[in-house]
Amino acid sequence: MSTAPATGSLCLSAISPRHITLRHHVPGARYSLPRPAAWVLTDMRSGEKRQGVTDRAVFSIFGLEPAANYSLSVEGAGPLSISTPECHGLVDARDHGADTLLEDNGAALARAIGATPSGGTLRITGGIYRTSPLMLKSGMTLEIAKDSGLAAIHDRGNWPILPAHDASGAPLSSWEGVPEAAYASLITALGCDNLTICGEGMLDGGGAEGDWWSWPKETRNGARRPRTVFLSRCTHVTLTGITVRNSPSWTVHPLFCRDLTAADLRIWNPSDSPNTDGLNPESSEDVRIEGVHFSVGDDCIAIKAGKPVPETGARDHLAPTRNVSVRNCLMERGHGGLVIGSEMGGGVHDVAVEHCSFSQTDRGLRIKTRRGRGGAVGNVRFSDCGMDGVDTAFVANAFYFCDADGHSDFVQSRTPHPVTGETPSVGAITIENIKVTNLRLALGVFLGLPEAPMGPIRISGVETSYDPAARADVPVMADHVPAMRHEDLVFEGAHVEDLRQHPARASPAA
Repeated sequence: MSTAPATGSLCLSAISPRHITLRHHVPGARYSLPRPAAWVLTDMRSGEKRQGVTDRAVFSIFGLEPAANYSLSVEGAGPLSISTPECHGLVDARDHGADTLLEDNGAALARAIGATPSGGTLRITGGIYRTSPLMLKSGMTLEIAKDSGLAAIHDRGNWPILPAHDASGAPLSSWEGVPEAAYASLITALGCDNLTICGEGMLDGGGAEGDWWSWPKETRNGARRPRTVFLSRCTHVTLTGITVRNSPSWTVHPLFCRDLTAADLRIWNPSDSPNTDGLNPESSEDVRIEGVHFSVGDDCIAIKAGKPVPETGARDHLAPTRNVSVRNCLMERGHGGLVIGSEMGGGVHDVAVEHCSFSQTDRGLRIKTRRGRGGAVGNVRFSDCGMDGVDTAFVANAFYFCDADGHSDFVQSRTPHPVTGETPSVGAITIENIKVTNLRLALGVFLGLPEAPMGPIRISGVETSYDPAARADVPVMADHVPAMRHEDLVFEGAHVEDLRQHPARASPAA
């Protein structure tokens, strides 16, 4: 290991009785490190050492002992003292009848979950187990071992349906920001506290094998499509290490959750799978997303806060999303990399995105809303990121043509409307120190309502180069917007402070 002086920082992102997830930040680090870094983990009781190398800023070490003390040194930072928590019982799913040859392990895995004590761990090991949806409980760790996993069965005839509201009338399940019944997810947690899902294995939602993708906006048996991981009204949740793939719809969906960490995950869906967003925190607070590799069929991360019920205008289910940090992630192929909306009726506040890489996403930062949704977005900071091959780097669009009336004059008119509780607003956005290469359509498009202008939007330290093979296209999902190619900043109804050293002239939006 190098003896060069430390130039970075090392911190603990997540921990369970048998694993740790670390964030090693050095200058120039994004999802990947500028160069691989060696690490040494020392068991302080036995003196035993483990060694390895990481090429990623966020990485995990598994196979630790519970209630043990360790010292971790990483090239360029450290040492860091770590104490793993106790485990109050280790349960092997196979001891309760789980078998890779079974068509449905749902009953066996439910027995194993029931047998896991509070503070204990349920281990999935020995292969891939097909199963109907599982209901987790508070105080447990679900550990999925390497080369093992859970795969959703294809026949939805055995899938339970979650109601739109619980017995007390509180929203329980949702679809696109509105309380609606939905099929339970492969992993479902309702009202759980202190829950960990970790490991080197995988969760497969079965999207391609079932018929889920053939009815993307419809219902079956009165229910919407499931997620792969659905967390409703949970607190203190950790997701780390695993691969989540092949989702029927949104992949990981925390709803009304608080204190959620998602770190060192891989969230992968086919590029043509409908509405398979990666991770969508909705009406949730204190969310940390670190070192996640997204490659999906829709938005990579979509931060949401509900929308009024279209038929009635009801808003009593709306709640804000606050304090979301996104660091050292890799976003590939999504419609948007970091997205806010379009369901933002409860408001989205205090979002920080830094040290991330975006590759071939349609848009990098994307904020989308429309008249009739209400809600406010404020204090969004987007810094020290790299983008390559994106269509449009930064988009804020208040004329998003969603819902049945999306192309109506009410939504698309550039004439000022009265300001009401249904008028959305987009406030302060800071964009700084971004390198954009092979840009196709426009650096930034900001379209604010004339009755509620956006901003201030402050842009500084942005470097741009263009894809010479790019073809002109419309950069945002709004009417009355022309096709563009190699534009710089395009805005109307927005207060943009272009603080770059040599700012280019802004173009009109229409």
